Amino acid sequence: MADSSIITSVPVIKDTVPKIAPADTSKKRSPAGTAALLSAIFPGAGQVYNKKYWKLPLVYGALAFPTYTFIDNLKWFQRTRYAYNVLANKDTGNYKNVYVQLQPLVNRGDKSGLQNYRNEFRRNVDYSVLAFILIWGLNVVDATVDAHLRDFNITDDLSLQIKPGYMPVANTAGIGIVLNIGKNHVNRLSPAR
Repeated sequence: MADSSIITSVPVIKDTVPKIAPADTSKKRSPAGTAALLSAIFPGAGQVYNKKYWKLPLVYGALAFPTYTFIDNLKWFQRTRYAYNVLANKDTGNYKNVYVQLQPLVNRGDKSGLQNYRNEFRRNVDYSVLAFILIWGLNVVDATVDAHLRDFNITDDLSLQIKPGYMPVANTAGIGIVLNIGKNHVNRLSPAR
């Protein structure tokens, strides 16, 4: 029978695997995404975020025109609709509430003229809403593109020049287009080395 009193020691190996930090699950927004979101929520906010303050009056000026045309055309649509309804229902009691410029049409009984005006003003209301949405979308696109190009490198390292030249293969002189990229081209303002 074996002696059970012998205890053998087993070395303990410590865990040497490095701990991995938990991944950062919060999404970081790109500057272009932030500018687009700001402009989508409030027009011109993306331009302010991009520090292009001079574009702010352009955005609001562009949005002011369809806003004005919307309000004006909506007012005239309601006036012509009311005049048309007075004429269609032969409601002479409400004749005094018809807008002054539309009263001659009601007096003549020009139903088709009032209907054409009403439809035209309604169409203009729709167009002004569409123009407002389009200009707002252009505002978002402008802020996004401007944020994308914020860190775009604009240096003298890229140049396109038209220079006279000699082509030894054809043994002729001519004009060539020279595209210089990077710092490999000769700066004509610096002294020769």
